[in-house]
Amino acid sequence: MKLMHCLVALAALAGSAAHAANSIDLSSYTVTGNYALDTHGTLGLEASAVTYARDRNSLFFVGDEGGGVVEVSLTGQTLSSMSFSGWPAATRHNDAEGLTYLGGGVLVVAEERLQDAFRFNYVAGGSVSLADAPWASISDYAYANNGIEGISYDPRDGSFVSVKQDSPMEVRAGTLSFAAGGGISTMTPLFDANQLGLSSLSDVQTLSPIDALAGTAAADNLLVLSLGSQTLLEIDRAGNTLSSFDLSGVTSQAIEGVTVDELGRIYLVAEDSGTPNSRLFVLTPVPEPETWAMMLVGLAGLGYRLRRRA
Repeated sequence: MKLMHCLVALAALAGSAAHAANSIDLSSYTVTGNYALDTHGTLGLEASAVTYARDRNSLFFVGDEGGGVVEVSLTGQTLSSMSFSGWPAATRHNDAEGLTYLGGGVLVVAEERLQDAFRFNYVAGGSVSLADAPWASISDYAYANNGIEGISYDPRDGSFVSVKQDSPMEVRAGTLSFAAGGGISTMTPLFDANQLGLSSLSDVQTLSPIDALAGTAAADNLLVLSLGSQTLLEIDRAGNTLSSFDLSGVTSQAIEGVTVDELGRIYLVAEDSGTPNSRLFVLTPVPEPETWAMMLVGLAGLGYRLRRRA
């Protein structure tokens, strides 16, 4: 099993490196994992957003009932959780739809209808009142069930990218300074999101965390998820589509969240949608034949060195 995990990790890294110049090429990806997420009371129901924590080698996800956040392994096993003890009185729905990880145990959750983002420190088994947490508004549209669906952090410069579901669809980028009583936002639309050809927007993920993309044009690219169109797009910051992945054959459940790790593996979460559990799906890039050949040569060399030591 350890060897298989190493091969999958090497495949992900090699696949990302093979396409690093301008695109990760979603057409090279395939589903390599499908895991049930615990209901964990009600916290694990209706999974709506997911984010990868590199310094913990884990994932966090929220359900759109806004009860709290759950930490899981990369294969979906529950590690811990934290409840939200209160939301601002301005929302009656506690509609958690966006989640991103800043590092050091710090998370940002976005409430769809308020279109506000709240920053808090994760404490396993703890509770946080988001009504008292530092926050900032992403946009100032009216309170409605077509607001912020996703938010992603860019660790290169501390900026954020967000998506608004529809009416209008938007992909915004800029900075958020969080403060009690409301901080300052410079988030503005990057382009006319209608050019993406999607029926709605469900989540967004920056690609700069992928190690193989460091210093390349592809590090600026974004993953944009559309539940309505059952599609995952890779786009540049001008809204040009670079590659795509058809999600219609992955599951009948509603896929609402996306994140990525440093090896280029993509993690998706889907609501329970009338089934017993929300689910976690893993997409991994499949290397080209010459990449596999190089990997096998490298593994053979590693095996030879280990035998020499023995």
